[in-house]
Amino acid sequence: MRLIAIVRLSTPDNVARVCQELVDAGLPGVEVTLNTPGALEAIAALGGAVGAGTVRTAAQARDAQNAGAAFLVTPTVAPEVIRAASVPVICGALTPTEIDLASASGAAYVKVFPASAMGPGYVKEVLAPMPELKLIPTGGVTLAHVAAYAAAGAVGVGVGSSLVTEDIPELRKRAKAFIEAAESAWR
Repeated sequence: MRLIAIVRLSTPDNVARVCQELVDAGLPGVEVTLNTPGALEAIAALGGAVGAGTVRTAAQARDAQNAGAAFLVTPTVAPEVIRAASVPVICGALTPTEIDLASASGAAYVKVFPASAMGPGYVKEVLAPMPELKLIPTGGVTLAHVAAYAAAGAVGVGVGSSLVTEDIPELRKRAKAFIEAAESAWR
């Protein structure tokens, strides 16, 4: 999970197409947020190739898994989602206490959110006493941040608006640039 594309669109029109383009481009993780209209339908149409994001309840976790979500992402520490999951969960957290709680609760990875509020130095500082944590900074991450987060010890990054667009030629261009940056950063 070196790179997760976060698909959050305002209409259901292009959700499946945008996700398919990202999968075809070779993105290791594509997340469709449940607050995107048509999210569950898009997840089902993509046959287990994508995950579900903004999962906040056990019922949402079950619905996303029934649609075929490959993984779940929460915006906050959500033990009830972890308990309801039969797929990996990337649990959102910000403070060291929340990050540790998410990991101890069984999250496969911890999404440091919003990462833009803290930066790569924060990730490095959190990992100093807890180097076993698998952190994925998310929120405000741009192409320029990828190498810095890798150097700080993050295992990957989550990227939304600086990667995802409904303009398909631009989406392909951005996906290629982010994939190359992630491959270079985590060599």
